[in-house]
Amino acid sequence: MNENLFATFITPTILGITTLPIIMLFPCLLLTSPKRWLPNRIQTLQIWLIRLITKQMMTIHNEQGRSWALMLVSLILFIASTNLLGLLPYSFTPTTQLSMNIGMAVPLWLATVLMGFRNKPKMSLAHFLPQGTPTPLIPMLIIIETISLFIQPLALAIRLTANITAGHLLIHLIGYATLTLASINMMAAAITFTILFLLTILELAVAMIQAYVFTLLVSLYLHDNS
Repeated sequence: MNENLFATFITPTILGITTLPIIMLFPCLLLTSPKRWLPNRIQTLQIWLIRLITKQMMTIHNEQGRSWALMLVSLILFIASTNLLGLLPYSFTPTTQLSMNIGMAVPLWLATVLMGFRNKPKMSLAHFLPQGTPTPLIPMLIIIETISLFIQPLALAIRLTANITAGHLLIHLIGYATLTLASINMMAAAITFTILFLLTILELAVAMIQAYVFTLLVSLYLHDNS
């Protein structure tokens, strides 16, 4: 294989300037605002999807947590659209970049934690030490709970990066194998092409599921601190 396996994950540039901001803004063009009294089918589907996401995310929250509704809906739509656009040929997926995912996870996680310490300081501090803990284990448990708290944004970012990257690598490898087998054995090439087709359908589901999981975990962090 002459082509670099990880070449598709390199951030594209024009004259040495990264095009990542333009790629990140492109999904916004897909979500149009209705300009007529009666929206068309795409806008009706868009409104129905936003209402469904809002209902699913905001059911468990109180009034203070529901003020994050616009943020969470925008987050899940942005991640899902960038994941789906990355499955198109000759496209780039920003969510395969760990730096970008950390840039999304850390501010959201930090905002929920600071909200918890501001509104419920006693309950937030109580998470570091479960009730009934034996005295000799108190220092160790505080250290463990502190580490687990700071791992949360890293887990968010790494989970999204790993799942999207793994799917793209599998599609790349199976696609290359299909092209190679096409000149050797058509039956084997047909089998690998069927696997590639099924894997692509699976990746469509993974792209949406990972967006939902990322946003759902942020919503749970918000629920614990609001």
